[in-house]
Amino acid sequence: MGAELFTIGYEGLDLTRFLRCLKSQGIECLIDVRATPFSRKKGFSKGALAVTLEKEGIHYVHLEQLGSPRQIRARLKADHDYGTFFGEMQDYLADKTDAIETAYSHVNGMKCCLMCFERLAEMCHRKIVAQKIKERDGNGLQITHI
Repeated sequence: MGAELFTIGYEGLDLTRFLRCLKSQGIECLIDVRATPFSRKKGFSKGALAVTLEKEGIHYVHLEQLGSPRQIRARLKADHDYGTFFGEMQDYLADKTDAIETAYSHVNGMKCCLMCFERLAEMCHRKIVAQKIKERDGNGLQITHI
């Protein structure tokens, strides 16, 4: 079996439960794939989250290029068309090979988890990002949504 990549959405979680989820899977590196890494939820904005994770021994990486662009998110909010949203994300990520390569370099060396807001991976662009990393791997990378 190949390496494993996890994904998580923090919607509905407080910071304590979020950390517990990461630690229960032995996550060593959290890759934040939000275009805008700020949150109204206490502790989930980039700076605060990075500090908390580092104290817990989890490396924090923000890859803005792998986030969903504002115009794509706005269209989804207006029309709720997830088919179009995921198609647009596929197209958008097609030329983000440097960012995918950066993510892959972390995944290849540590137990990593992609993070965004949405609780359900099937409703979040992180499933497309995870698939792109899996394609780059080519060795059976397993994806687990926690």
